[in-house]
Amino acid sequence: MATVQSYRREQAAAYAAQWALSRNPRYFSFNGIGGDCTNFVSQCIYAGCGVMNYTRDTGWYYNSPSDRAAAWSGVSYLYRFLITNTKAGPFASETDAAQLQIGDVVQLGHANGHWYHSLLVTGFQENGLLVSTHSFDAYQRPLSSYLFEQARFLHIEGFRH
Repeated sequence: MATVQSYRREQAAAYAAQWALSRNPRYFSFNGIGGDCTNFVSQCIYAGCGVMNYTRDTGWYYNSPSDRAAAWSGVSYLYRFLITNTKAGPFASETDAAQLQIGDVVQLGHANGHWYHSLLVTGFQENGLLVSTHSFDAYQRPLSSYLFEQARFLHIEGFRH
């Protein structure tokens, strides 16, 4: 049976502070070929848990650009992995913005249900969340400054070994 551990939120946020405006050379940048936002958010989450899930097709892992799970770099795939994961790695529940904490995830979408952007919660201000991301690199950018039709909020509950 997998042991549930506490997600290390401050380590995820520290990783975001270090790499939001640059690139960790250990990871390929997907800018220009679909975007790097979910890759970056996955790196941050990994910094907060240190456990990947190597389940073929449905896992969450990165070894190289050609050896990675779809959930590592795809917006909807990351959502599906975090919400349904019962094995190794991080897991989350969908919530509302008021319940989010540092290290949680926001995903932006169109009204038609197409989800296109992942952001990591890295702070708070009076009128809302501060987020960090790649593709359009940002560190501590107000979520309210983005134009989007819908958002979903993922609270990372922990991770399993």
